Amino acid sequence: MSSLSTHVLDAVRGAPAQHVAVTLYRGAEQLDSGTTDTDGRIGALGGALPAGTYRLVFATGAYFAGQQVDTFYPEVSVSFAVTEERHYHVPLLLSPFAFSTYRGS
Repeated sequence: MSSLSTHVLDAVRGAPAQHVAVTLYRGAEQLDSGTTDTDGRIGALGGALPAGTYRLVFATGAYFAGQQVDTFYPEVSVSFAVTEERHYHVPLLLSPFAFSTYRGS
């Protein structure tokens, strides 16, 4: 089984994105949810994950609304494949009009 964490960084502010709601899905089934901490991290989502395709949905619209900042993306959805037993880390680099992600370690 594999494990999962995430980290959200606000590229405009140059700081961790605090209090971003994140939901984990496998297909249409919601598996878990959490909110980023003061360092922009959620250390564990979903418990032990078997191989499969998953999706993280970041509530970016609510995050930016809390800062009174307009955004083009009300949410960011990142799909990824768990293919081997390991820890998966999915960081999100975020701004109101762009985002980037990669497979972290």
